[in-house]
Amino acid sequence: MKCPFCNDADTQVVDSRVNDEGDSIRRRRRCGSCDKRFTTYETADLRLPQVIKGNGNREEFQEAKLREGFFLALHKRPVSAELMEEALHHIRSKLLVLGEREVSSRQIGEWVMAELRKLDKVAYIRFASVYRSFQDVDDFRDALKDLN
Repeated sequence: MKCPFCNDADTQVVDSRVNDEGDSIRRRRRCGSCDKRFTTYETADLRLPQVIKGNGNREEFQEAKLREGFFLALHKRPVSAELMEEALHHIRSKLLVLGEREVSSRQIGEWVMAELRKLDKVAYIRFASVYRSFQDVDDFRDALKDLN
């Protein structure tokens, strides 16, 4: 790392310490050229991918939109807030583990349906009816057959 005082690239780590939360490392460095010391911090760079919408537009992932979809599907259903948050966490983790810069909204929708299917069958049907644009009773009947 370059020295912020003289711009020399010859710096060495003198001391490293993990912070109390364990999510960053504080490093004391010394410049080999000017002998000055400085501190750097190292943290994980975890970025959620951009979402490619059905029309091809791209937007930043918005957890609030995901939460709202779960909330609407689970409205007045006997599912605790903790279970809903756990499902949201599963999807967020999948996005991070995926390691891609972009993910389709279709893929996220499928993950939501899988989580809702485990949580509550009625919520699953509610979400599927909007997500898959059910047109008539036959679409509902097909979705119900998939549940069994």
